Amino acid sequence: MRYVAAYLLSALGGNASPTPKDIKNILESVGIEADDTRLDKVITELKGKNVEEVIATGYGKLASVPAGGAVAAVATSAAPGSGGAAAPAAEEKKEEKKEESEESEDDMGFGLFD
Repeated sequence: MRYVAAYLLSALGGNASPTPKDIKNILESVGIEADDTRLDKVITELKGKNVEEVIATGYGKLASVPAGGAVAAVATSAAPGSGGAAAPAAEEKKEEKKEESEESEDDMGFGLFD
């Protein structure tokens, strides 16, 4: 993923066809050693393609993937008609998550600031 991100940074920065050296420079600037095989794979897959078109195609593919956000959207759209019953449910979920995180600290035998 980092190789694709570096490629996109270079391409969106004005370099129409980034070279492996360009991507290595970007990755090394943030302390990442580049793996030549992965780097070559990204370069060959994206060579000659328009970055904006690749991004648009990716958005189209992601739109078909089911996500948990649809359930949240339905819950929020139902909340106004229910007289605010969804708000206490959301608070309960937050409290449950807090309790889980406290329990997980106990299971490990140490806390963050011990």
